[in-house]
Amino acid sequence: MRLTKRTNLALRVLMYCAVHDDRLVTKAEIAAICNTSENHLAQVIHHLAQLGFLHTQRGRRGGMTLGRPAEGIRVGAVFRQFEGALPVAECFDQTTNTCPLVAGCRLRRAIARAAEAFYAALDDVTLDALVCGNVALAEIMTPPDCSGAMDVADRAPAPETEIETAPAPDTAALPRI
Repeated sequence: MRLTKRTNLALRVLMYCAVHDDRLVTKAEIAAICNTSENHLAQVIHHLAQLGFLHTQRGRRGGMTLGRPAEGIRVGAVFRQFEGALPVAECFDQTTNTCPLVAGCRLRRAIARAAEAFYAALDDVTLDALVCGNVALAEIMTPPDCSGAMDVADRAPAPETEIETAPAPDTAALPRI
């Protein structure tokens, strides 16, 4: 499974806002740090704001902040919003499917369960767990001309147990193909 650029940017925007939760951040800052175009970023920011993940403020002194606390943003929820409508394989798209095996294929069900397990594992990860105490990330995401940024040392480290991987699925329970 490969994530789209929009999903990748969505998580970068949220992480950047979480690292700089003491102030409004700008699209230009994020574009520079994430090495992407402001136009592409604007679409992602707009979608994140529509979903309530971001709060945006227009105008000369505008910018954005998280729309809810970082500990309340689940990575799986963000991924579902950006990736959920995309078919994992051709047979998942009713309009463009040309696979002759659909009627008898068990692989489709196995792929659907695997995709849901992927999202479920990400549901256990919060945005806060990705950024809190992550000094290396904060250093990368601090623009050199940003003197008003919060000192990374002021953030309490997240317990290591917050980011755990889900146990591997029981492959014996999957139907044989």
